[in-house]
Amino acid sequence: MKQTSYSRGQNQFHFIKKERLFNLTNISSFLFYSTCLAILFTLYLFLNSYPKNTKYTSNIQESNQTKTFIQPKIDREKCDLFKGKWIQDDRGSVYTNYSCKTIPFKTNCFLHGRKDTDFLQWRWKPEQCELPRFRPEQFFSTFQGKTMAFIGDSIARNQMESLLCLLSTVEIPKSVYKDAEDRFTTWEFQNHNFTLMALWSQFLVVANERIINGTSTGGFDLHLDKVNTNWSDKLPSIDYAVFSDAHWFFRQNYLYERGHLIGCVYCQAPNVTDLGPSFAIKRAFETAFKEINNCKNCKKIFTLLRTFSPSHFEGGAWNNGGGCNRTLPIGEEEVNKGGSDWDYRKIQVEEIDIARSLGEGSGNIFEILDVTEIMLMRPDGHPGLYWGNRWMKGYSDCIHWCLPGPIDTWNELLLETIKRRDI
Repeated sequence: MKQTSYSRGQNQFHFIKKERLFNLTNISSFLFYSTCLAILFTLYLFLNSYPKNTKYTSNIQESNQTKTFIQPKIDREKCDLFKGKWIQDDRGSVYTNYSCKTIPFKTNCFLHGRKDTDFLQWRWKPEQCELPRFRPEQFFSTFQGKTMAFIGDSIARNQMESLLCLLSTVEIPKSVYKDAEDRFTTWEFQNHNFTLMALWSQFLVVANERIINGTSTGGFDLHLDKVNTNWSDKLPSIDYAVFSDAHWFFRQNYLYERGHLIGCVYCQAPNVTDLGPSFAIKRAFETAFKEINNCKNCKKIFTLLRTFSPSHFEGGAWNNGGGCNRTLPIGEEEVNKGGSDWDYRKIQVEEIDIARSLGEGSGNIFEILDVTEIMLMRPDGHPGLYWGNRWMKGYSDCIHWCLPGPIDTWNELLLETIKRRDI
């Protein structure tokens, strides 16, 4: 059947109509997508030109080309430096007993025949962050024009000598003072205007050795409420004070306050109460920190207390066959957190907290180097038989620490702790 002209016109009309509708649809789609793209592009420009929140972005770790997700960054200021583990580090120490000329005879373990070096191939790794490797240049930059004193027993001196070696990789220090017994020493790093001191005080308070019939008993009369002025008189010249004490309290000592005998430690004397070493340690640190907070002629002092440094005698005490022959660290699961080492640490932490609450209002700062658990894992770091004492051959030194050795970590912790407060 032939199409009429009307039918042909109608079909042509519908074809044109469909084509127009199709074109209109294409135009609408194009306009829609163009608008969307324009909005997205504008939003992109807006977001990238808006000032970034510095605090927020500093806690974000930038992803690289091989990672898809942006991960949160641990806040360095909140990371517990003293909770972690020892991990292997093949880099070893930054100095040797050859490069550091100030290592004392008794802690120069390699000089006395120690052969193993594995104990140097470990570094401390906090759980949630990295402990920066010690950088002498950064240390000098932080402490330029300052004086730091290590106050206390021979372990305090041990740490000072570690720091001396770490810093000597950049500048050889000059000895400017040493007393006749080599218990009070002062070193200067003149190129960096930094002074380092060791102030001997095995009890921090006044201590008079007990002499009976002209013979030393090895015990002391401790006046727990009177500070030892041998170190306290130096406070006005000190910017940073690092305290270390405890090991001398474990002997037969008699305790006094206000001039009266109040008890003893291990004395077994009739009518005298044995108060134990914990009581004496607590009172000694209390007196020392009160002296700092009450010092009228002092600067604002940054005080650090290095917690109890454990010994590692195995198989007996120091005088009946005890030794320390390990060559590797132990794991956290092997650490005894219920022993006396932990009790002494707890006392020290309590005293630094009290001192902080009393002193920081006047500008003094009190912080802690909580090394007790860290060093409980390092029975391999002591001199043991390699301490060169010709008069005590066969006896082991399981109290002090070899240089170089794990004690160098204390000064990495010291630098990082102070940086966190000074920033």
